[in-house]
Amino acid sequence: MDFRWLKQDQAAEAIVVFGGWAVGPDVFDHLTGPQDILFVSDYRSLDADLPDMSGYDHVTLLAWSFGVAAYAHWQEGRTDPFDRKVAVNGTLAPVDAGHGIPPDVMAKTAEGLSEASFAQFLRRTFNAPQSPRVIDIEARRAELHAVAARGAAPAVAFDQIWIAGRDRIFPPANQHRAWEGAPLRELPAAAHAPFDHFDSWQALIS
Repeated sequence: MDFRWLKQDQAAEAIVVFGGWAVGPDVFDHLTGPQDILFVSDYRSLDADLPDMSGYDHVTLLAWSFGVAAYAHWQEGRTDPFDRKVAVNGTLAPVDAGHGIPPDVMAKTAEGLSEASFAQFLRRTFNAPQSPRVIDIEARRAELHAVAARGAAPAVAFDQIWIAGRDRIFPPANQHRAWEGAPLRELPAAAHAPFDHFDSWQALIS
């Protein structure tokens, strides 16, 4: 796991973002707000501990995509540091025919990973062409294998789940099955990376 403070101004509140695979934190650059922001990525291993968050009055989890299951696996056996938990376009069973990404799609993504296929993945993530991004192919392939090998995560209660209607990574129907009975909010026109539909962190986590 890799931790990076995107903003650290000794605020009263903090948001910990368990990000998605290989995309990075720049999808959140436009979001405004007073909160300190800690970005978590690289789920090849989940052994690391978060920095001490006890100095904050309120700490919110925002878990996106593979970050949802990664967080739930990471949390098992640890003290829960979060006052509120929000999931975005991910499930606790990240590689699953009925509740996540179909296993054959995951296997093809991992085995065929290249700069060209990563560019295609980004197009599907944003539903639009993207500027080229650097990718460490072997590291990100290893991360995909680790996510698949870990399997479904322990049950975690999220206070809110966002599901994008035009998600081309986690099928929306699978997300609805996975979160049946949970507090859902929908973004009918949004892509897997739906953050352009928000202008502030508060709107995303409220």
